[in-house]
Amino acid sequence: MRDTKESRLLLALLVAVAFALITVDIRGGEESPVDGARRAAATVFGPVENGVASAVDPIGNAIGAVRDSGERHSRIARLERENAELKVRLGSDDRNRNRVRELDKLLRTAGAGQYGIKAAEVIAIGAAQGFSWTVTIDAGSHDGIRRDMTVVNGDGLVGRVTTVGPSTATVLLANDPDFTVGTRIERTNELGFATGQGERPLSVQLLNGKAKVRPGDRLVTFGSQADRPFVPGVPVGEVIRVDPSSGDLTRRLFVRSYAAFSRLDIVGVVVQPPRTDPRDTVLPAKPKPAPTVTVTVTPSPNAEAAEGDRPQGEREGQTEAQPGVTARTDEQEQE
Repeated sequence: MRDTKESRLLLALLVAVAFALITVDIRGGEESPVDGARRAAATVFGPVENGVASAVDPIGNAIGAVRDSGERHSRIARLERENAELKVRLGSDDRNRNRVRELDKLLRTAGAGQYGIKAAEVIAIGAAQGFSWTVTIDAGSHDGIRRDMTVVNGDGLVGRVTTVGPSTATVLLANDPDFTVGTRIERTNELGFATGQGERPLSVQLLNGKAKVRPGDRLVTFGSQADRPFVPGVPVGEVIRVDPSSGDLTRRLFVRSYAAFSRLDIVGVVVQPPRTDPRDTVLPAKPKPAPTVTVTVTPSPNAEAAEGDRPQGEREGQTEAQPGVTARTDEQEQE
């Protein structure tokens, strides 16, 4: 359309009519004269608007997802951090409970033997001195630790101190081949010397080649002169095998150590020996054996009479227990 005087006049007239219709619609409210036309337009153009909205909705969702992705990633990262912290806390709680149990066992052992101990933690495995089986503990000369002191844990003998620094010390474990300790058997008081064999059981040479020993016998330390390097009465282990005597002057035993050398954590260095030899008091109490059940058969008179009335063939074929069978234990028999 050309920009003429007539076109400008027509445009101004249309604008005036539009303003007039808007004014009439606003003043009329729900009773507006153009309300019917508006509903008709909505009926015609509504489906078209829905189609256009459906077409562009994925684009809008994608834009919203991009806008919210940063917040979502931050929330996921926060949840992952909280999860990791909970796992660390749970692991720490389990470890703390284990350490409390180990420390409690150590204190019980020290109390039973009247040992004055300095508790320490194993902080390293292996040694700079070239020993095969050693650990480093976090206690040294500043804590009263000296060379050739006995080291124990809640289960029994661990080793002896070999090297001492200001704040750390090296412990030679009892299963090292260079380790030797005097032992005494609980039941017979037979003396011997235990030597480490690495991952294998301890080897014990008894002084008496004819000593009567059996699997299950328990050994404790015999003790050293002036209680260095070993104090008496510390549990060493349990006999699991006895070499048959071959006429030698000594007899060889294989002993399973009470201490688990591959799982050491909390140990105690005996800084003060007991006043008297505790002998076997530090050993744990032996489990009580279950009573043996003895069955006693007591036939009743009625059963004997009934048996006499029955045919001989039936009596010979009878194998089941008759009434009057009672079960008694050995303790009841003794009573």
